[in-house]
Amino acid sequence: MTYGLIGYPITHSFSKPYFTDKFAAMGLADTHQYYDFPMEHFRGFDELKAKYPDLKGLNVTIPHKQNVLPFLDRIDPAAARIGAVNCIRIEADGSTTGYNTDYMGFQTDLLDHLREANWTQQAFGLPTNDDLLEIFLEETSALVLGTGGASLAVHEALRELGVTTLAVSRTAGEDRVTYSDLSPSLIADHHLVINTTPLGMAPKDTTFPDIPYAALSPAHFCYDLVYNPATTLFLSKSAAAGASTGNGIRMLHHQAEAGWKLWGA
Repeated sequence: MTYGLIGYPITHSFSKPYFTDKFAAMGLADTHQYYDFPMEHFRGFDELKAKYPDLKGLNVTIPHKQNVLPFLDRIDPAAARIGAVNCIRIEADGSTTGYNTDYMGFQTDLLDHLREANWTQQAFGLPTNDDLLEIFLEETSALVLGTGGASLAVHEALRELGVTTLAVSRTAGEDRVTYSDLSPSLIADHHLVINTTPLGMAPKDTTFPDIPYAALSPAHFCYDLVYNPATTLFLSKSAAAGASTGNGIRMLHHQAEAGWKLWGA
């Protein structure tokens, strides 16, 4: 059986080594393969399915999480709300269903990080437990840096938790602010800051989102979807200001396992 990742360009792929190791550990190395499929234009999707008739599942990354939608036969309701797909299940008849496991993985990992960081103690002076975490998240606002496909999943995950979200973009638009709008007071009012941009990702690891880091405090939790390097400049600058931090590597593990289940494997 064949599985793979579609994107362009594909560099430092997490999925291929993850699933290759998983297949080996499960004794499936002789029957299951996972490939990277660099694809600049998604119109090559039908050719890919024809070339690999045993193709059962695909992950989708930049820049195809949104432009994949018209090519799918069915879209899971959560993925439809998000407006982005990062996981495709291919049925025996060749039809396709699109899902979004990014938001599942992010939500699970964020909650784990907040518990580990004792966030409600840091932000509100009360020990972290699940009941308090649920209550305070419903009273919390988050800045989501970036407006790409990954950001849409983050917004959905946060809103499910009751968090009020605000998008931050390089360009002005409806329901968003620009980086130049990020005053210290605005930062202070948003206790969660999530970076969904590729800024800081290797090999361009000297880049970082332009926010007023000095306005961060121990009341903040800053999360970076980038996992390579493990500590981006966004995270190091946030930590230096006193914020708790976490990166996206465990999110990828969670979303990979969610995809594996969706593929029916």
